[in-house]
Amino acid sequence: MSSEARGPGHTASTAGGTGAGPEVPGTARTGGDEDGGTPSVGTRRPRPDRPALLAIAGVLGLCLALVLFGVLRGGGEDKAEPRVPTEPVTYEVTGEGTADLSYQGASEQGTAETVSGARLPWKKTVAVPRGQSPVIRITLGEQGGQARCAVAVRGRHVQSATASGGFGRATCSASLPAPAPEPSGSPSA
Repeated sequence: MSSEARGPGHTASTAGGTGAGPEVPGTARTGGDEDGGTPSVGTRRPRPDRPALLAIAGVLGLCLALVLFGVLRGGGEDKAEPRVPTEPVTYEVTGEGTADLSYQGASEQGTAETVSGARLPWKKTVAVPRGQSPVIRITLGEQGGQARCAVAVRGRHVQSATASGGFGRATCSASLPAPAPEPSGSPSA
């Protein structure tokens, strides 16, 4: 049909047009990409890549957090110091009243543990690193009295001593074998 057949005010659609009349600048067109036309002006196309970008950013953030945790924690098991074998050592102090005690604890540096005014009798078993010398020292107070110390390694009595009188002192000690050297990965020449 021609434009005359439609009547006044009607125009025929042209190829690619919408048939909605003349295009006015600044107004939105209908149709968009669905029918192969140009995108509508003033509308936004959804971004299907936004969730993927957020997921990638989340994974990268998690990886970074794990790396920082590992670095701040001090690394893995590769850097762990070798453990020195220990022996069970029992310290025992018998007597009445109280005494000040100092004994070799479980530290590899040989630091002493102290107990001030320990009530007697007193007994403690600790794991002492091989190569250290387990020792206990007792000191009586001004009131004096009598106290006896004893050291046992693996349940076997090693030494005992007695302190008596005001500020009396006694020391009991033993020796532990040094740890066996760890085998090296290379053959000896």
